[in-house]
Amino acid sequence: MRTDLFDYYLPQELIAQTPAKERSGSRLLVYNRSTDKVEHRHFSDISEYFDKGDLLIVNSSRVIPARIHTIQSEFSTAGSEIFFIKKIDDCRFEAMVHPGKKFKPGKKHKLPNGSVIVTEEVLDTGLRVLKVEDGSDPVAIFRENGEMPLPPYITSRESSPERYQTVYSKEEGSVAAPTAGLHFDEKVFADLKAKGVNRAEVILHVGLGTFKPVEVDNLEDHHMHEESFFISEETAKLFKETRAKGKKIWACGTTTVRTLESAIGENGELKTGWQSTACFIKPGYTFKAIDHLITNFHLPKSTLIVLVSAFAGREKTLELYSEAVKNKYRFYSFGDSMLLI
Repeated sequence: MRTDLFDYYLPQELIAQTPAKERSGSRLLVYNRSTDKVEHRHFSDISEYFDKGDLLIVNSSRVIPARIHTIQSEFSTAGSEIFFIKKIDDCRFEAMVHPGKKFKPGKKHKLPNGSVIVTEEVLDTGLRVLKVEDGSDPVAIFRENGEMPLPPYITSRESSPERYQTVYSKEEGSVAAPTAGLHFDEKVFADLKAKGVNRAEVILHVGLGTFKPVEVDNLEDHHMHEESFFISEETAKLFKETRAKGKKIWACGTTTVRTLESAIGENGELKTGWQSTACFIKPGYTFKAIDHLITNFHLPKSTLIVLVSAFAGREKTLELYSEAVKNKYRFYSFGDSMLLI
């Protein structure tokens, strides 16, 4: 399938630079696949679409402040950039670096907290394996000294770093936010609870692969990076019980979709524990784990709009995006939301 089939026109001014004043104050485009009906609402209204006994599943991974700059030292000059990708063990991690020529094997750099890191290996992908020489936890270093890794299309730094975290985020590990969840606040959760809606969590640590542009002409030639995810016994139990009662599974975000669709077994139950996935969901895919999808508006020709197209249909998805543009919805990470039921 050609990648350019998932392109669309977006005026630059519709790319949201800051989040809505209130999380649930963002707009919500609702599309009912059964009736082919479109509604324009606000996210604060979303509980109206749930039924008692339905299950909302969210991704509770927390974003690491993944960008850090080196400081002047006896080893090197200041200003080189290190972008954390994933932890390997207690003191080693993978990272993107700039400029690459300053991160050859054996080359050392000093970080703002005084720790020294050394380049151990240059991977085939161009990523570096870096080691913290004093054995410190790299995640802790980035947590205290790093900057939030906002996408390059967000040039404003007006908003608080916490607005790029979901209110339910827990375990650090992502280098980009699972943005569909940014719209939820305690009022929305209270409305859902009052309605008898259950909630469960999964963890998928979002890597750069999720947002990597599709740079090939055919989707079949695109390589998805592997990402780690976790499903608890409690989540698997709630999923099984919801299905047994004939109620609906609501996935918050494409990362949650990929987690659930990767974990579901032939028996219709979720496999538990830490697992990994490199699944690329494209039109023609048969969804086995979810009934409804909450998602943001994604970049043209991205794997994310391809996944949404698999759920709602390519032509309909592009039609909905055109409707959103016409109605001046805000797009991308800090933008508005879409509900597909």
